[in-house]
Amino acid sequence: MNGSMTMRIAAACAALLFSGLAAARDHVSVGVQLNFDNRYHHDHYYPGPGYVERVLPPGAVVVAHHADRYYFHGGVWYRPWSRGYRVIMPPVGVIIPILPPAYVTLRVGGMPYYYANGIYYAPAVGAPGYVVVQPPAGAETAAPAPAPAPARPDPIIYPRNGQTAQQTEADRQECNRWATSQPAAMNDAGVFNRAVEACMDGRGYSMR
Repeated sequence: MNGSMTMRIAAACAALLFSGLAAARDHVSVGVQLNFDNRYHHDHYYPGPGYVERVLPPGAVVVAHHADRYYFHGGVWYRPWSRGYRVIMPPVGVIIPILPPAYVTLRVGGMPYYYANGIYYAPAVGAPGYVVVQPPAGAETAAPAPAPAPARPDPIIYPRNGQTAQQTEADRQECNRWATSQPAAMNDAGVFNRAVEACMDGRGYSMR
C-alpha cells in the first residue's frame, strides 16, 4: 500500500471517529481550545473555558454582577485575565440584556428556557433581560422548539474623526452600557442594536 492510500484511509478513519464522538457527546473537542456543542442540535463551535483572547471580540457587551465585571459575545463569556480575557462559564444569577445570536429555545415544565454553549438562560424575574440558571429538571429529555430567525452579523464600525482603536473600543463599551438603559432594549435585540448605533453615531462613528 503506497503512502497516499495510507493517508486517505487514515483521514477517513478520523472523520468516522469524530462523527461517532459527536453523536455520543454534547461537547466534542475538535482542536486546541475549540469545542463543538451539539446538544439539542445546537451545532456550534465555541472556544473552551480557559482559552485566553488578547483582545475582546468587537461588540462584546459589558455585564456587571455584584462586584465583578464580565464580557459577553456570541454566546461566550469572558473575564479579564493577566494580559487578555479568559473564557469562563458564567455564574448562576448573572443577567444579560440580550440572548446570544444563536440559541435553542426549550419548553421545560411549561416554562421557556434558552440554551447555548452549555449554558441555560431564563427570562429574568423582576428585571429586564435573561438570567443564567442551573439546567432545569427535565432538560435532558426536552425537545427544542423551532430555531429563531438568524441575527444580522456584527456591524462594521468606521471612525469618522480618526479615533484610535483604543478610543473606538472605549466608546463601543460605553454605548453598550448606555443602550441597556433604554426602554425595551433589554428584551428586544433590535432596540438594543439601534440604541448602540445611535450612540456611536453621536460619538462620530458610522456603522454598517
